[in-house]
Order: sequence, then structure tokens, then C-alpha cells
Amino acid sequence: MIDPYPAPSRSEIQSWRKLRLEKYRRREGLFLAEGVKVVRELERSARSVSAVLVRRDRGESWPSLMDSLAERAPVYAVREEDWKGLSQDVQPEGIIAVVPVAEREEPAVVLSRKTGPVLCLHEVNNPNNLGALIRTAHWFGIGTILLDPGTVSPTNPKAVRASMGSLFHLNILEDVDLREAIPVLKKHGPVAAAVAAGGMPPHAGGASAILLGSESHGLPEDLLALADERWTIPGKGDAESLSLPQAAAILMYAWTAG
Repeated sequence: MIDPYPAPSRSEIQSWRKLRLEKYRRREGLFLAEGVKVVRELERSARSVSAVLVRRDRGESWPSLMDSLAERAPVYAVREEDWKGLSQDVQPEGIIAVVPVAEREEPAVVLSRKTGPVLCLHEVNNPNNLGALIRTAHWFGIGTILLDPGTVSPTNPKAVRASMGSLFHLNILEDVDLREAIPVLKKHGPVAAAVAAGGMPPHAGGASAILLGSESHGLPEDLLALADERWTIPGKGDAESLSLPQAAAILMYAWTAG
């Protein structure tokens, strides 16, 4: 059987392998998006694609998806021995897209517009948690996410995978000084901060943004002082706490209800 796609060069393979590390992703302005679901969401989005890589034995597995992607970017068939250096999945499905990092807008410009609900994240350094938060925000129609400098990059392979491709549909701004962003957000409505205890129940009705901190440390006092409201999820059992993705999903549901 003749392979329908050309093989990449050794230098291309080496360049793509380096994208597993953040310093190269930042330098090259590219990242890897692995998995069928993730790549399908990329194909559904307006995001550009630099290249599509398929493991040689999977080249004909997704004909309609591959036909669509081939109109937007070159497709390469990668040997299995080379694939092992690219994939980070335990059971790889055999497809990876090389994606340009979205051009960064200045936060002040983005927030000067009425963007709808905004999720603000402080020092969320677990990529799986970040990916889950992105996916949940997408589900609840939250189109903008602000990440402070202490939050892991959404281009981290684990974050991309955990988002299941939702990052391609949202406006995600990295390295945002939340202390500067919150006063701008307050022009569009109250800003709520999530706290483990002592706050009011989360509710719909006009908050422009929610602030969420890390699972281990929460939000610092200087950010809490900038918020208009503090929200706490009421519980009935005696569990010590919720995970960050669980708590965020409950907060976003209450926030966007109605």
C-alpha cells in the first residue's frame, strides 16, 4: 500500500520533539495538540494549523477529518519509532497537530470590550486542572480566561489534552497581572472570588468575573481585597474539600444559571 502522505525530514522531527518543553514552545510560537478529540476540535475552530502528523499505520483511520485538515496544512506520515519521541499519551491514538500559539492581545484591549463572563486564575500550576477548567468554562459559555504568571501555560501537552480541544474555542490570555485586570473587569459588573469558607453561596445575577486560586493555597489577601463578593460552595457532608475542577464546575453552573 502506498502511503498517502510524505514523511517529514529528520530536522522537522527534531524540531517537533522540542515542543514538549515550554522554552521551545515560547521560542517557536508552536505547540502540539494530540488525540482525535483534540484535533477534531481544532478542525472545528478558526485556529490556524502548521502541520498534521499521523502515525504511519493510522494514516487512513479518519478520512473525512484528514481531508479537511489537508486543505489547511501539510500532513505527514510518521514512523512508529519516531512517534514515540513525539507522543506523550500512554495509549497514543496516532494523530498530532502542530499549532501556532494564538497572537496575544493586550489584556487592557480585550477587557475594554464587554467580553461576557471572564474566568481569572491565580497560580493554577497543575496542567490537568487547567485543562479541566478550560473545558468546563467552554461548556458553560465562558469565552475569556485570564491566567496570571504563576499559572501553567495552556500549551502544556497535559493541559491541551485535558481541555479536550476546548482551548481552541476560547480567548485565553497568559501572564496577566490580575491586580491590574480586576479594576477593569469591575467596570462591567461585580467580581467574585472563590473562598473555602465564610462567603455567600455562588449565584447568577451579574458578576463579570470569578477569581479562582490554586487547589492548595487559594487566593492571596490582596486579590481577595479587590473582589466585590466572596463565594463559598455550601456542603452537607464532612469531606475536607472539593478538587479545584469540581469546585469550579459548581461555581460556573451557579454563576451562569438562568
